[in-house]
Amino acid sequence: MKQCWLDLRSADALRSALCQEAIHRRFDAIVAADPADLAGLPPTVLRVLLPGPDLPETFGDADLVLVDPARHPVAPAGIPTGTYIEVSDAATLELACASVTRDPYTVLRFTDPTNIPLEIVLAAAADAKGVVITTIEKAADAPVFLGVLEHGPDGVMLAPQAPGEAGRLKDAVEQRTPDLELTELTVTAITHAGMGERACVDTCTYLTQDEGILVGSRAKALVLCVSETHPLPYMPTRPFRVNAGAIMSYTLADAEHTRYLSELRAGSTVLAVGVDGRTRPAVVGRVKIETRPLLSIDAVAFAADGGPGEEVNVIVQDDWHVRILGPGGAVLNSTALRPGDKILGYLPRRERHVGYPIDEFCHEQ
Repeated sequence: MKQCWLDLRSADALRSALCQEAIHRRFDAIVAADPADLAGLPPTVLRVLLPGPDLPETFGDADLVLVDPARHPVAPAGIPTGTYIEVSDAATLELACASVTRDPYTVLRFTDPTNIPLEIVLAAAADAKGVVITTIEKAADAPVFLGVLEHGPDGVMLAPQAPGEAGRLKDAVEQRTPDLELTELTVTAITHAGMGERACVDTCTYLTQDEGILVGSRAKALVLCVSETHPLPYMPTRPFRVNAGAIMSYTLADAEHTRYLSELRAGSTVLAVGVDGRTRPAVVGRVKIETRPLLSIDAVAFAADGGPGEEVNVIVQDDWHVRILGPGGAVLNSTALRPGDKILGYLPRRERHVGYPIDEFCHEQ
């Protein structure tokens, strides 16, 4: 789990409120310029002192002192130390690269709006044991920094300007997509449905061969449509794409919220889902909507007692190359499906209103 550090150095009158919020949200460290601001903090948080130009005579309750080589040429004795560096040119970048390979803690502030220096530092730190923390300006920046070179630094440090920002940072850092419990569905009917518009969802993600997105005509019953990662005899693979279904179909934007395929735009997010239920967010780069013959696939999820359960429908392009995933990752050409065949789906169970789960009567047929 990535670390969250709170910077109190400019907090002033908000200091107490921000401290309480950070402790409540289980921040990993609280950073102050004055040892007095660390007094009384619980041992559940790392108490970090980042002093000004002059080192204090005593360090109070500090667990760690960050030394700025530009200000403190001599590190204090008798207390664990780390390094704080503002990276603004080649010389300070070289200092940062040396620190991350040597020091137990390195906190970095990058002055220019580019991730290239951070990439270089993270490459230098690849085999090192120390903790690398980067400062950010706002909570929304956390996913960007934490995604640099895929893995990012070990954590981020924020100086909040108002209560609530610490909580937003924690939410951004801890954002994960849960696994879904997929269900085996039994095909009951295949019908040529006539002409209509279908959507291909082109993501900014290299999808795997056992991965796709969930699509369905009803919000409570979705089918796992596979990515175009499997070879075809007449065209190259497009590993970023899912030929998803008719434009009125639902898909999952995240584990809780649905979107219509027609609503997706460049920059939207959909949930990529594997046959084992694992999930990850995928950014949409483009949605191709074109008029094509359509195929209606009906299926059913049998109840635990063997009786009929949730009815499922998905409408896809009526073509052999459009595929659906079955148990064990079987890749099934949609036009070759027959009643009795098994496919994979997901049953969210709750109704939806403008994409949000809601408990109310709603019948879709």
